[in-house]
Amino acid sequence: MEHNKNEILRKFPGVYEILENKDVELLSKDFSYNFVKERLNALIKQEKDNVLNLLNTETAEAGNLGEERFRVEYFVGRLKNDLNNFSFSLKRVVNGTGVVIHTNLGRSILPERAVKNVAQISSSYSNLEFSLTEGKRGKRYSHVEYLLQKILKCEKAIVVNNNAAAVFMALSSFCAEQKKEVIVSRGELIEIGGSFRIPDIMKASGAALVEVGTTNKTKPSDYEKNINENTALLLKVHHSNFRMRGFVGELSSKDLVSIGRNYHIPVMEDLGSGSFVGIERFGLPHEPTAQEVVNAGVDIITFSGDKLLGGPQAGIIAGKKEYVDLIASNPLNRAFRIDKMTLAALEAVLFEYLDIETAVKRIPTLFFLSQSGEDIKRKAFRLLNKIKKLEYANKNIYNFKVVEDLSIVGGGALPDYELKTYSISIAHKTLSADKLSRIFRSFRVPIIGKIKNEEFLIDVRTVLETDFKDIIQALKSIPDREYEY
Repeated sequence: MEHNKNEILRKFPGVYEILENKDVELLSKDFSYNFVKERLNALIKQEKDNVLNLLNTETAEAGNLGEERFRVEYFVGRLKNDLNNFSFSLKRVVNGTGVVIHTNLGRSILPERAVKNVAQISSSYSNLEFSLTEGKRGKRYSHVEYLLQKILKCEKAIVVNNNAAAVFMALSSFCAEQKKEVIVSRGELIEIGGSFRIPDIMKASGAALVEVGTTNKTKPSDYEKNINENTALLLKVHHSNFRMRGFVGELSSKDLVSIGRNYHIPVMEDLGSGSFVGIERFGLPHEPTAQEVVNAGVDIITFSGDKLLGGPQAGIIAGKKEYVDLIASNPLNRAFRIDKMTLAALEAVLFEYLDIETAVKRIPTLFFLSQSGEDIKRKAFRLLNKIKKLEYANKNIYNFKVVEDLSIVGGGALPDYELKTYSISIAHKTLSADKLSRIFRSFRVPIIGKIKNEEFLIDVRTVLETDFKDIIQALKSIPDREYEY
């Protein structure tokens, strides 16, 4: 039977007819008129395409197309449902991977004080670059410099937008115009995530790289015999994401400082993932703290604010006043400077470090690392007990259990060290672990787990107590969604 397709398509209500509906007008106030109109056009097109597909089938009858789709109310309902499920591309997720500093999941969670300070500062005007005492222009670094001086016992400090920028700007300040040389051990010419390579960053900064020693062993004499009138810096770089064992040797910060003093050459150390707390207190191997490096006499240190420090993304440059002043005067400082929200977060995080015990309790990164195996086990069973209260949990469709597992620190720190943890194992009699993983990633609040030995696991080390409700809600909806996968 031939259908008059155009006549049927004309039965659809017009866009503006739907937009004049009172409920849609309310939606336009929440989402903006243009956005609502765009979504509505997409929905109408989708319905028209569905109708045309039906009309192209041999068995289709014009009267079987569903008259409700030609009513304004139908599209109002569709539009409400569409917008109620709307979410931005960047969204909160549940970290069930056990990786504490997960680069792909935003690294460190900010402490409550920092979140409140960001909200307050970003929702109003602030004294970002205004001196309240002098009534004139001030410097944005002043809001965090006094705290860094107090914590690190350093002479001066500035902050840029990340540690790569901190390293680049420091090298550029000493070397760019004069094409000066920077001496670094071959064993420290590292590459970290995102193809950030020390040799490449040095080349881009204008520094001439002088490699000394061998991959596994570098001695004081390797530095000394390469020092000349063109040497601008002695650079030490933390290995970050790898370890060397066996027949190895490298200079300590103090050893390098001693050489620098003898030859009147400044020493710079890139800590990568800098920490203010000795993490051996958490049962982890010793990592040099920023305070230790400053105390060793290193002239300039650089490190990240969003890794072991547990703050926002930032690159911290601290050390001797004459050198930090030189770096601060670099024109690149304007390009790499941090914004008011980062400053607000960083100031609040640094404030917590005025009392280390308070910092360990309030800064989520440190709290996650400090959890004992028994604490995590108890948390896992609290979550399991909530799961087992679900109607279908004990119907032989799913198998839920607590399993002993291993977490990692992440963020390029302690790459070969694993932490004892506990995970919720979720198995389904027909769905694979990979399919379960995809399902959990598809929820309004995505749940990112891990797959081990064909099991889908949620490592509760990095799961917040407030995440429990999202996990339970996700599990409630899985039985109704299985057919989609």
